[in-house]
Amino acid sequence: MNETVRTDIVGSALAVTIDRPRARNAVDAEVARGIADAVDRLEADPGLRVGVLTGAGGTFCAGMDLKAAARGEQVSVPGKGFAGLAEARTAKPLIAAVEGHALGGGFELALACDLVVAAEGARFALPEVKRGLIAGGGGVVRLPRRVPHHLAMELLLTGRAITAERARELGLVNRLTPDGQALPAALELAEEIAANAPLALAAVKRTVRRADGASEPEAFAAQTAEIGTLLRSADFAEGVRAFTEKREPRWSGR
Repeated sequence: MNETVRTDIVGSALAVTIDRPRARNAVDAEVARGIADAVDRLEADPGLRVGVLTGAGGTFCAGMDLKAAARGEQVSVPGKGFAGLAEARTAKPLIAAVEGHALGGGFELALACDLVVAAEGARFALPEVKRGLIAGGGGVVRLPRRVPHHLAMELLLTGRAITAERARELGLVNRLTPDGQALPAALELAEEIAANAPLALAAVKRTVRRADGASEPEAFAAQTAEIGTLLRSADFAEGVRAFTEKREPRWSGR
């Protein structure tokens, strides 16, 4: 029983909450295992379509627990990386619901998600250089792919925090909400996504992942293969029937 990571089923979404508010939800070994287990649960359960990651007590995540790391705790999970998520290859969409601080590894957890909903009072930073490190949980790799090079370098080299509004201006945040409303808004977004065909959602993620760094012909070849598979699926046939019959589709995931 993991007491630092809570999971709750909300409709077709799995809400995953880091629950160490006294430590500002910093990632220790137990949190890393808990998030990894939650990701496994999300991927294995066909009734769950979307994951939502958040933090308890008005803070998203303050990053790696330095005290735990000093004790020799492993805050990475084999095959999934930092916090059991940074390097995970998930098929289902993930949404970060950010309140308060998303610092260091916390920001990297948000970057590991497919969408980000943030409260107006949220703050994002990669301050590792201030401690003699670099943002090794995906920050150095992912941030320059999400924002223009010079802006990414400014954040990585200064360690400066930015507001949620600035993060939205940079394209890092999908939706801004009043403080305390990030999770409800993320669950609403999850419900909208979950209404779509699960095979198609997974195909979107795979195609985007494969296209990253690939040549245009390689990217289109990967896309063509995905579309061919979808055209032969029961869900595509159901989608066409539902459209012609003017009703909501009943997806089977096949």
